[in-house]
This record gives sequence, C-alpha cells and structure tokens, in this order.
Amino acid sequence: MSNNPLLLLALIGVALYLAKGWWEDERAANPANPAGRVFKTRAITLAITGSLLLLGCETVGEYALGIVEEQSTITALFALYTLAAAFIEELIFRGYLVITGRGTAARRAGIFAASILFALLHPFLWEWEDAGFQLTLTLKGAFSTAVVLAASLWFYFLRFARCNPQHSLLPCIIAHMTKNLGVIGIKAAQGFLVGWF
Repeated sequence: MSNNPLLLLALIGVALYLAKGWWEDERAANPANPAGRVFKTRAITLAITGSLLLLGCETVGEYALGIVEEQSTITALFALYTLAAAFIEELIFRGYLVITGRGTAARRAGIFAASILFALLHPFLWEWEDAGFQLTLTLKGAFSTAVVLAASLWFYFLRFARCNPQHSLLPCIIAHMTKNLGVIGIKAAQGFLVGWF
C-alpha cells in the first residue's frame, strides 16, 4: 500500500462515506429493541475478546519465532487508514462476498475461499514496488499471512454466531478494528510507528 498522504486521506474519506451509509441502513433495518441490544452486546464482547486473544497469540508467536524486528514501519496516517480499511474489508468480504441461499456447505466453502483470498491480498508474501510485482517468501510473511487467515475466519464466525442472530456486520467490523488498533498499539510500543505521514 502506498504511503502517499493524499491517497490515504482519500481512502479514509471513502471509508467514512461508506460507513455513514452502512450505519444508516443498519439502524433502519434493525430498530432498537432490548433483545437486539443484548445480542449485539454479547456479540461485540465476543468480537473484542477474540480479537485481543488472536492479537496476543500473534505477538507471542512473533517473539517465539524471532521475527519481531522484521516488521514494517507505519506512519500515524497509515495507521488511521488501517482502521478505515477494516470497515471497507468487512463490507466486501463479510458482506458482499458471503454465499447465501445455497446451503451450509456452500457457505462454508465460500468462507474458506474468501478467507484465503483475504489473506493473500495482504502484502506479506509479495510486494509491488517500482520494480513491479515480487514474491517475498519469508517466515515473517508466512506467519503474518497465517494470522490474517485466522483473523478472517474469526470475523466470519462472528457474522454467523448464535449471539448475532441478524448476521450483522457490526461485530465483524468491531473485531477487525480492535485487531488493527491492537497492531497499531504494539507497533508503537515496539518503535515501528514513525512520523505523522
């Protein structure tokens, strides 16, 4: 992903615009009622807890494998973009790319295929620089890709969990943002958050 500040600001703006529209639709489709709030509270609590556990496993794994120092640096603006990107990714992967009306087996196969695509689209095993596309097959890349795959499966689980009977994207979005916010915090603590833009 480019660190061009104008591109990052534009993408953040697009995410905010889409989030506003999604939130208005969510509120119109699911008017507030006490039972719905209880379910959403449980689903959101589960989303946050699971994402923090996944983040903890990722951090411990990076230290155990000795790959902490291989992390990329990010700017504060890029960190903000990752929070906005979490919304867009959830809208696409846990929203539009979900197979419905074809049975449980088809939905599960679709979830697994979309999760593999989701993981491979994150640039841990590849890069696109001035020289063009290049594979970067490293232990850090493989580990980070596996973590993204696990996170994607977690986000799909939240979409269809019993505590989310309306299959709302809200728990998925909160889980993804929690995970990304945690990564930002850890990068900052480890000295990999550098500059504003």
